[in-house]
Amino acid sequence: MANIVEEIKNPIKENMKLFEKKFYESMKSNVSLLDKVTQFIVTTKGKQMRPMFVFLCANLVGEVTEKTYRGASMIELIHTATLVHDDVVDESFKRRNFFSINALWKNKIAVLVGDYLLSKSVLLSTDNKDFDLLAVISRTIREMAEGELLQLEKARKLDITEDVYYEIIRQKTATLIAACCEVGVRSNNVDEEIALKMQQFGTYTGMAFQIKDDLFDYLSSNIIGKPVGIDIQEQKMTLPLIYTLRTADPEKRKYFFETIKRYNKKPKRVKELIEFVKTSGGLDYAIGVMKDFQQKAVDILDTFPDSEAKKSLRLMLDYVIERKF
Repeated sequence: MANIVEEIKNPIKENMKLFEKKFYESMKSNVSLLDKVTQFIVTTKGKQMRPMFVFLCANLVGEVTEKTYRGASMIELIHTATLVHDDVVDESFKRRNFFSINALWKNKIAVLVGDYLLSKSVLLSTDNKDFDLLAVISRTIREMAEGELLQLEKARKLDITEDVYYEIIRQKTATLIAACCEVGVRSNNVDEEIALKMQQFGTYTGMAFQIKDDLFDYLSSNIIGKPVGIDIQEQKMTLPLIYTLRTADPEKRKYFFETIKRYNKKPKRVKELIEFVKTSGGLDYAIGVMKDFQQKAVDILDTFPDSEAKKSLRLMLDYVIERKF
């Protein structure tokens, strides 16, 4: 899998190196505590998939410009801010096997650092008069917050239908990948039709990405550091579970709803539900939907002429659904 990531990066290798410097610069402040925290963020970063989308989409329609670097920094600032805030909301003390910001510096500092990063993403666009990019990131921040709140609201009643689930993951996850792709092409000042087409490409890719994440909850060889069954314990209704409960007979449905509502911390009941999802076709159904979203993204990509960037984006789509973490 590491080799695939390197292959995807190939056309943008130099851009990614330069981006690391520019991203760190974009986080700098006059407050030493802030600099200490942001230095920690830089040293514990992940695969940086989102900036990769920005650069590859810019290359798909033109070239990487200074505006592309600013766009990638804006996206990564938003992504980092939401991770910091998520760890506070979820009371999570680990992120990618490192301690989270709230574990090291407590919740108050973590929330303020997240706020600071969001403000920096907005300032980066206004200071450089990138108002088209500002419109994209403002919409993205709003939708991500709406998605989180919609999920919390529905989790209380456990009444998430398949359509509501798609709306939650579109807003929570897909909207940021859609923003990456839209920002990438807009940094080349393309016409509106191409910008919206790439936004749609990013949405489909993000939907497939999130469904893959939800499937990890049912895999015993899960290596993303997330315990198996954690979504059930947290009463998160994901696609395999929604499908299984919808197609189960009334008696079984009632029994497993009780598991999610009242016995979600009982390992035996959770394990029983995971097995039921597997044997009832819940995983197969979710995999089918994930592949449909992937195909829709491929169909959009195929409307562009062949290039190294297009090849890498195609590889990225395969990676999204085949990754092991």
